Amino acid sequence: MIQFYNTLTKKKEEFKSIVPKKVGLYTCGPTVYWFAHVGNLRTYIFEDILKRVLTFNGYDVKHVMNITDVGHLTSDSDSGEDKLEKGARQEQKTVWEIAEFYTAQFLRDLKLLNISDPTILVKATDTIKEQIELIKTLEQKGYTYIISDGIYFDTSKLKKYGRLWGEKEKTELRGRIDEVKEKKNPTDFALWKFSPKNEKRQMEWESPWGIGFPGWHTECVVMSIENLGIPFDIHCGGIDHVSIHHTNEIAQAEAAYGEIMSNYWMHGEFLNVKDGKMSKSLGNITTITDLKNKGISPLAYRYQCLNTHYRQKMNFSDESIEFSQNALEKLYEKATDLKKSKKTELGNNFNNYKETFLSLINDDLNIPSALALCWESLKDKDLTDFEKYSLLLVFDKIFGLRIVDIDFDKSKFGKYILKTLNDEGLPILSENLGDIPKEITDLIEKRENARNEKDWQLADKIRAEILDKGWLIEDSEKQTVIKQIKKDA
Repeated sequence: MIQFYNTLTKKKEEFKSIVPKKVGLYTCGPTVYWFAHVGNLRTYIFEDILKRVLTFNGYDVKHVMNITDVGHLTSDSDSGEDKLEKGARQEQKTVWEIAEFYTAQFLRDLKLLNISDPTILVKATDTIKEQIELIKTLEQKGYTYIISDGIYFDTSKLKKYGRLWGEKEKTELRGRIDEVKEKKNPTDFALWKFSPKNEKRQMEWESPWGIGFPGWHTECVVMSIENLGIPFDIHCGGIDHVSIHHTNEIAQAEAAYGEIMSNYWMHGEFLNVKDGKMSKSLGNITTITDLKNKGISPLAYRYQCLNTHYRQKMNFSDESIEFSQNALEKLYEKATDLKKSKKTELGNNFNNYKETFLSLINDDLNIPSALALCWESLKDKDLTDFEKYSLLLVFDKIFGLRIVDIDFDKSKFGKYILKTLNDEGLPILSENLGDIPKEITDLIEKRENARNEKDWQLADKIRAEILDKGWLIEDSEKQTVIKQIKKDA
């Protein structure tokens, strides 16, 4: 039995798909006006874990994800500028160029994090006709009204508006500033925005109500139902979507079709830094490129996410990601050793671990406990090395750390080891010290002489000088690991 916490019912409940062994899954994709930060990407990792767990249990998952390339305003209260139009102006590019570039960057980040591609990826701008048809249906059923800046959904007409809300969302509603003064109710939202007078937008279309563009919340209703039907099984996104975006999706679907949009709603929590929530508006973001520039594998961030349940806030810092990188490399090193083991029979202890693992991942994605079980199995003296390696491969079907692709054998190297990231973001080891500038190798040799003479003060001074030039030295009892980092990282 699989159990998930359903935001719709506010409880953990058994998962039952509409069609046996098939799952329709919709996940809210990015607004492609800037790079995704690691807080955004935490949600996509959670959704990838969910998909892997369903597949592990024998389900065929049809996964639909949108790309928001129009209509997402800088305010969730239907005011402000379209984020794509704003980004295009700032970068002096067309909106289409902005959307294409940041979509490609987002998909690159997914690959670096070993997140599997959706079955169907849909752009909002490819569904303008369908969005207009949905708005016409809502208009015919009496759920819309027109004000100076667009067509709005009248939430007072829907008795059960706010199905996803708990007390937190109700409190937020009471404190919400109504930025569009003509709206009938604070919760009413834009379905179609009119293009500003005397201003030519790069993205605008003809409609029965005039030239304009769709509101943000309509696209997901169209894309999900067009590809998955109504209702479908699972709708996912970040916890910030509960109060407005997903609430407004449900409202449109229920008003237009008389049915709840999706049976299960699952939401990933925020990523926090010391100053609070990580967000672009606060200027405290870290991207996958930032991590790579510091010599941190993107999969170290994936590993860090495995340590915190998707419904709990997660703290991110330089120290936490370094800790995760070190733990991941220890796991890779252990896996490399076990890979050489002689094949043995898979016994009862092996099967017991598999059963326990399955029970954990099926309990609302209890991945932190599953990861702890992984480390426990590696210490179990009643398991053979072959059983341990076989379990790692089973576990990694969910973890997605690419254990089978790793060769992290330090024993085949001498005193100095060069540690770098390959094009796929995986940490690799080599003795190719020729890739290190002679200026740096000379300093390393000078530092080694100081260490041999027990002149620790001079050794530390040289290490700091090497670091200032963009190279980090990590000493162990037998070996010295050298890795490059960008000086501005």
